[in-house]
Amino acid sequence: MGEPLPGAGELPAQVAAPAPDGSSRPFSVYLHVPYCRVRCGYCDFNTYTNLTMGQGASAEDFLGTLAGELRDVRRAMDAAGLPVRPAQTVFVGGGTPTMLPASDLVGMLHLVRESFGLAPDAEVTTEANPDSVDEADLVALAGGGFTRVSFGMQSAVPHVLKVLERTHEPARVPRVVDWARRAGLSTSLDLIYGAPGETLEDWQRSLDAVTRIGPDHVSAYALVIEEGTRMWGQVRRGELPMPEDDDEATKYEMADAALGRAGYEWYEISNWARPGAECRHNRAYWLDWDWWGAGPGAHSHLGDVRLWNTKHPVAWAGQIATGHLPVAGHEVIDAGSRELERIMLGIRLREGIALASLGGASVTSSDDVGATPSHLVPVVAGLVADELLDAGAAMRGRAVLTLRGRLMADTVTRALSQ
Repeated sequence: MGEPLPGAGELPAQVAAPAPDGSSRPFSVYLHVPYCRVRCGYCDFNTYTNLTMGQGASAEDFLGTLAGELRDVRRAMDAAGLPVRPAQTVFVGGGTPTMLPASDLVGMLHLVRESFGLAPDAEVTTEANPDSVDEADLVALAGGGFTRVSFGMQSAVPHVLKVLERTHEPARVPRVVDWARRAGLSTSLDLIYGAPGETLEDWQRSLDAVTRIGPDHVSAYALVIEEGTRMWGQVRRGELPMPEDDDEATKYEMADAALGRAGYEWYEISNWARPGAECRHNRAYWLDWDWWGAGPGAHSHLGDVRLWNTKHPVAWAGQIATGHLPVAGHEVIDAGSRELERIMLGIRLREGIALASLGGASVTSSDDVGATPSHLVPVVAGLVADELLDAGAAMRGRAVLTLRGRLMADTVTRALSQ
């Protein structure tokens, strides 16, 4: 549960902790829009289909309430002595951010610019459902400073979309991607594999559709049925089967092969991109940047501190209205936990992590090359022999996952954290 912040939201001193190499961490912003037209049965995100929850919490009030949170965040950062750092990336997620008018999303970006500044080459992304935007919306977003849009495609097969309770028609996806391209936006498609009733042929059909559409970036996630969701209840009652690990592993391998043939390169376990189109905001999480998450239930990371906002929009808005930073709790991460996180996050990336930095060794650069700590030499050799780490990369002083290793990243993390 963590601990509440003192007073009206004073930030602990550890938010100013430098990166392991002593430098100031880059800064990003995440904005959470909690509204959806329909709540999908598998979704456990902080989302609501009621757009008129009350003053400050309704969709039409969201921009104004968010302005209050960002104002208070800037005040709290100044009081903690944090330097002003322009946002290198901004990501608007949800929910379905495009349930709000495009003008509100542009207004949210303006608030970020006012509160923190925006780097000249900042990457600015919004999520969208294929049926929640039209061409005019995408033109307005591009004109207002957005650079990317990530569409929730999930599948190209109608019966799979029905199980996932998605509301768009498959034919809508190539249309919205084309509109986004014409507006000058970089495009990404999100896929989910392992849905109940999805065959290998269904999944290949979705992959073929994606490669025909040809977005700049593709994310593919294994379906996880979270406790408390509607789909979890359906599985418990025997109405739907539980996804099988072997089936999802096969589908991951199919995705990697199909996307590789189409010119996409994996850069993080669940993400592929054309060269140069990697999502910088995704990488910010894996590279341990600082970020502030604004909006109901959003999470933040500053220095050695993790923070999370009040979840329900009404309570979130009420705290802001009384001048309180809407942080429900925070925790200070100790050195051991930070090291485990560094390995867990870094190993997910295509470049992996420096072997010389493992075992508590000091880190001066992400490109450090040196001797593997002696106690980990047999561990690394074993991971290479098991085809979980790339042998050539290990010879060059880096731990880089193989395709098999990507399927067993947790095993590799545990082994390297000894």
